[in-house]
Amino acid sequence: MADLTLKDIAKTMADIDFTMLSTRAEGGQIAARPMSNNGDVEYDGDSFFFSYEDTNTVRDIQRDANVGLSLQGNKSLLGAPGIFISIEARAELIRDKAEFEKHWNKDLEIWFEQGVDTPGIVLIKCHASRIHYWDGKDEGELTV
Repeated sequence: MADLTLKDIAKTMADIDFTMLSTRAEGGQIAARPMSNNGDVEYDGDSFFFSYEDTNTVRDIQRDANVGLSLQGNKSLLGAPGIFISIEARAELIRDKAEFEKHWNKDLEIWFEQGVDTPGIVLIKCHASRIHYWDGKDEGELTV
């Protein structure tokens, strides 16, 4: 599986629900938290996550839009570790309900009970600039 394309990476990412999203905290520390991408990964390097406006995640992105995403795939049938993906990205905060609807997944209602009408909801769009992956002995890097 050497020399994966952006389309290959996006398809793999869509199959991995939780991503660790890293931001730069107010004091300069790296803050990471799990975020569900709900399979919403586009082939141009964009990933989407819903959050609440009043969170450290959103405040961190408002201060510094450079973020990191980390993903790990499931183990193989033979028990070997799955793919590891590390992404450098630039985050954008979207507050447009029409955009919410484009990226909404019914499963999100566990966290956002009123769907796209949930007060204080925000969409985080992360556009990748560099992707590095490791899959067994194969590894590669893509610049987006």
